[in-house]
This record gives sequence, structure tokens and C-alpha cells, in this order.
Amino acid sequence: MQGKIKYEFTAKTWQHSLPNGWYFVSLPIAMAKEIREHLKWQEQGWGRLKAIAQIGTSKWETAIWFDTKKNTYLLPLKAEIRKKEKLEADKTIKVIIGI
Repeated sequence: MQGKIKYEFTAKTWQHSLPNGWYFVSLPIAMAKEIREHLKWQEQGWGRLKAIAQIGTSKWETAIWFDTKKNTYLLPLKAEIRKKEKLEADKTIKVIIGI
């Protein structure tokens, strides 16, 4: 993850409550606060911040989104990544994010 600030954390995956809702990982609140303090100026609309994510052997370009209700950034997990890495709701995973 060249030229990027790297963050590593472990968190549980969760699914949005809508039928067939997206799956996400919430960044630790302290980490989100640090990211927001230093990189908020890079955010685009709706608190979107470009990122590169890695879970297991899967690495992809994505974005994290700031959720004001949860007071942290959310990383959406695409179906392709969930399938490849065998992810399901409430699974604890290690995540690396480059911003």
C-alpha cells in the first residue's frame, strides 16, 4: 500500500438491516477519530474517503464512509470479497486499510 497511511484492526462483520442489506465492518472509534482529525479534508460527499482495503488475500480499491450515528467509518464488503474470503455476519476478521 504505497504512499498510503496504513491502519490495521480486527472487527466483526455485520449486515445492514434491510433485506439483502450490504455487509460492513466498522472501524474502531478511536481509529476513526484519528483518521477524521488528520484526513477529513480529503473526504468527498457524505463522508466518503477513498481507501485500499485488504482482508485475507483479497485487496481492492474502495472507500470508507463516515456514519454519524455510529460515530465511525464503515467499510462496505462487496459480495465478491465476501465470497472469496468466506465472510458472513458476525465473523471477526483482520482488516488492513490504506488511506
